[in-house]
Amino acid sequence: MSTAPHDAGSRRSAGSPYHEGELVAQQLAGEVERADRSGRAVRALLPPVAAAFLAEQPLLVVGGTDDAGAVWASMLTGHPRFLRAVDEQTLDVHASPGADDPLAAVLRRPAVVGSIAIEPASRRRVRLNGTSTPLDGGLRLSLDQVVSNCPKYIQARGYRRADAEPPGPARRGRSLDDAQIAAVRRADTFFVATRHPGGDTDASHRGGAPGFVEVLDGNHLRWPDYAGNSMYLTFGNLQVDPRAGLLVPNWSTGTLLHLSGVARVDWDAERAATVPGASRLVDFTVEAVVERPAASPLRWSRPEYSRFNPPVGVAATT
Repeated sequence: MSTAPHDAGSRRSAGSPYHEGELVAQQLAGEVERADRSGRAVRALLPPVAAAFLAEQPLLVVGGTDDAGAVWASMLTGHPRFLRAVDEQTLDVHASPGADDPLAAVLRRPAVVGSIAIEPASRRRVRLNGTSTPLDGGLRLSLDQVVSNCPKYIQARGYRRADAEPPGPARRGRSLDDAQIAAVRRADTFFVATRHPGGDTDASHRGGAPGFVEVLDGNHLRWPDYAGNSMYLTFGNLQVDPRAGLLVPNWSTGTLLHLSGVARVDWDAERAATVPGASRLVDFTVEAVVERPAASPLRWSRPEYSRFNPPVGVAATT
């Protein structure tokens, strides 16, 4: 499957920042008016405050689609200033994926990507979507969508670097093993990448109290969708293409757990009402797993949980 860039703007309605899938998702949620207001935060240009924020960050989550059509989310890291705004529509990323990264081949050529930079310590984040081209030692992102999000559900953490600790060999599978299931059940954060068939790849953050992601078995996950900004960029993509990629980071060890599969939104309000804080539920079928021990050199402190996290019963330990 080709991952060459497309004209993302051609699918958006005139005068609207949203494509047809996002508009349908907003209607299903009954939040069209609020989405219209939130749409003012969607920009085509990178404002100076966002450029300054990016220059301070040590990580960028990137989503993309491989040649087999699987969607993956991954993480690039570096020292502060590894993200550098060249101009209002261009961001240079001075880092490249490891050879065992599921997006390694994708990012060696032009590709449609979604990305999100997040600063857990301050609970700030910004989404950056567009196309990437290889740059010596990294990537150049040509941006067509810049979105600042609210701080809800982000767990506050500080970090240190552990560059001397080498990554371990990647482990691949078609389903989660017992240790990976336990890791997902402990998680308070994951990232999800989705795509529109014609482009518009997006990467976003999901957070909650440990245990908010339910593991039904080694190939099936479920999580609640909590109240957000009503844009439904993730769900809008899933309306037109159910493929998705999850990244579950282990904040203390640097291990990155990549999952690729299919996500379906359950819009039934009665079923959502059985889960505290849920507006709706998302069911995810795992089709491929890549676990990369110590792939990130960043080691993060124990979390200060967001006050917005709904309860999930008995919380797991971290």
